[in-house]
Amino acid sequence: MGQIVIACYRPKPGAEAALKELMRTHVQRLAAEGLVTNRTPILMQVADGTFVEVFEWKSEEAVEAAHTNPAVLKMWEEYEEVCDYVPVSAVPEASELFSGFRPVVFEE
Repeated sequence: MGQIVIACYRPKPGAEAALKELMRTHVQRLAAEGLVTNRTPILMQVADGTFVEVFEWKSEEAVEAAHTNPAVLKMWEEYEEVCDYVPVSAVPEASELFSGFRPVVFEE
């Protein structure tokens, strides 16, 4: 059974565009490793600039496999250069009864 996760990425100063580019291919790269479902991810941004992503791992085993997969570890290093991972509880909008987020739109 899949596992839906909410990941929050706070861009480092001056790195918002680079982070957004990584997010463009994040789930595609995980899919290439066979780790996520074909469920379309949801990408959002909150007022303080933090990005929020909702996506689905294939299984608990897929999550575990990601932690030893060279391609995924490389991708996570790329993320660590441009953002800090934060818990969803650190996103102010998450405390609202009906949390509002801006959709992330990628320029073609």
